[in-house]
Amino acid sequence: MTLVEDLQWRGLHADCTDSNALAERLAKGPMALYCGFDPTADSLHVGHLVGQLTLRRFQLAGHRPIALAGGATGMVGDPSGKSAERNLLTREQLAHNVACIKGQLSRLLDFTSATNPAQLVDNADWTASVPLLDFLRDIGKHFSLNVMLAKDSVKSRLGSDAGISFTEFSYQLLQANDFYHLRSTLECELQIGGSDQWGNITAGTDLIRKKLGVTAWGWTFPLITKADGTKFGKTEGGSVWLDPKKTSPYRFYQFFINTEDAKVSEYLRKFTFLSRPEIEELEAKHAANPGARDAHKALARAVTALVHGETECANALRATEIMFGGNLEGISEDLFRDVVGEIPTKTLARAVLEGAGLPLTELLVQAGLATSKGQGRKDVEGGGISLNNVRVGEVGRSVTTADLLFGRYLLLRKGKKTYTVIDVA
Repeated sequence: MTLVEDLQWRGLHADCTDSNALAERLAKGPMALYCGFDPTADSLHVGHLVGQLTLRRFQLAGHRPIALAGGATGMVGDPSGKSAERNLLTREQLAHNVACIKGQLSRLLDFTSATNPAQLVDNADWTASVPLLDFLRDIGKHFSLNVMLAKDSVKSRLGSDAGISFTEFSYQLLQANDFYHLRSTLECELQIGGSDQWGNITAGTDLIRKKLGVTAWGWTFPLITKADGTKFGKTEGGSVWLDPKKTSPYRFYQFFINTEDAKVSEYLRKFTFLSRPEIEELEAKHAANPGARDAHKALARAVTALVHGETECANALRATEIMFGGNLEGISEDLFRDVVGEIPTKTLARAVLEGAGLPLTELLVQAGLATSKGQGRKDVEGGGISLNNVRVGEVGRSVTTADLLFGRYLLLRKGKKTYTVIDVA
């Protein structure tokens, strides 16, 4: 299977300026390609993963990927897919964000390859110092206003109440200039991006043809959505970030393990490097027994290991086991805190647990796991209560400071999945 055929099988093909000609060019030998990432925050999120992973797919096939951090375009704001103007960031904010995401962009690509090393560039390096009049004369004159107004990203905004500012209207010129610059200096022949980038990408291929008289290609992949068509990568707590300080590896793993059944096959193809036979086997298992969740587990393991490494993936798996009653022996406090961050938490004064401590039945009431001490007693007698993931069999059991995990926490569970954490101050 060729690279183009693999991308198409994985559902990573929305449009291409000329897919047959591109396939012929790829067959002739290595080529350089790029994908841009604007630093609108100090971390990329899972929505950016498809671009990074597609660059990696090209690199594994022998091509040379270029990851572009938009230090310049980030100052303007891309109108694509937006119903209103973005809030403009300060130069200081942008500089901080670029520094943060450069490390994330380098995590999934091989920058030390002896044959086709990846490159990381910042478009502020060739844009920030260009005088406005020079830019208008050398770049702007090649753009027809009629064509610019016809771009979907512009048309949708012109028809809205918010409209579009000249600042965001000019974004496509800046992105086109990026492609032109990379084609001129690094022989970059292909730009890839989400389907909402089609207008910006074709603006670049047109500019290259007019100014250099050479061929350049554009390739887009579909935007990832949830089963109901809403935006991918959002949870009740906000975006799922690639920075482990903003979204822990455990929460990252949980995001993918909880993938909707209707989407797990699509995500396996787009977010993992599992082979076609491996994925088709998982799809067959999922169809035969969706309750086993083999496909979900394989997806979550693969993506978490890619983004956070094997060690953090193993920790995320351990944390997941804890949520299903796994042994707490040897767990680190940091990992435990990742877990309890997902669980309802109650506070309790330390003095209450000192000395003889507090009867477990009373603690269950304070934790909200029992409506009364009598109900708590019945739950203990029925074997449905665990303390620190160890089932409690004694109705008269008291809880003391000796039971605290890391000198601070108690983990209570009723039944299989109803947890409460007691944070002892």
